[in-house]
Amino acid sequence: MMRRLFPAPLLSAALVVLWLLLNEPLSIGHTVLALLFGLLLPPLFASLRPQRPRIRRPLRVLQLILVVGRDVLLSNLQVGSGVLRLRRRQPQSAFVTIPLELRDPTALAALAMITTVVPGTVWCELARDASAVRLHVWDVQDEAAFIAHYKSTYEAPLLEIYQ
Repeated sequence: MMRRLFPAPLLSAALVVLWLLLNEPLSIGHTVLALLFGLLLPPLFASLRPQRPRIRRPLRVLQLILVVGRDVLLSNLQVGSGVLRLRRRQPQSAFVTIPLELRDPTALAALAMITTVVPGTVWCELARDASAVRLHVWDVQDEAAFIAHYKSTYEAPLLEIYQ
């Protein structure tokens, strides 16, 4: 019974908190709307989630978040300094195809978000069989080293977490 009313309790809580943060000032009306959205939207859209993700190593999730945060900061600095040096050195932009071992749809979605968040990389295409991803990389000096870094830093932890 509770599972039917609250199919995704964390999503419900996140919706309530996000609604209240985005709609200031805090009022009774916004609180009621937040609670309604938090309670009604997850059951209404539950059929759109084809499967529940199963996280096998939750502590690894925290470690991956920290690594991605570090990479976002470092990439921002690298892209910013690269833009400032455009007259002296042009970036070596390239499309890079990376073979994937990931097959879990949730893990692939997480990999796509990570790729999009890190400055200098854009997720362009996923092979139909999910065996490879094509990225546009703003400045890649050594394609093989980039592929090895991407697989070990992002794909390997997601494999541990989801598969």
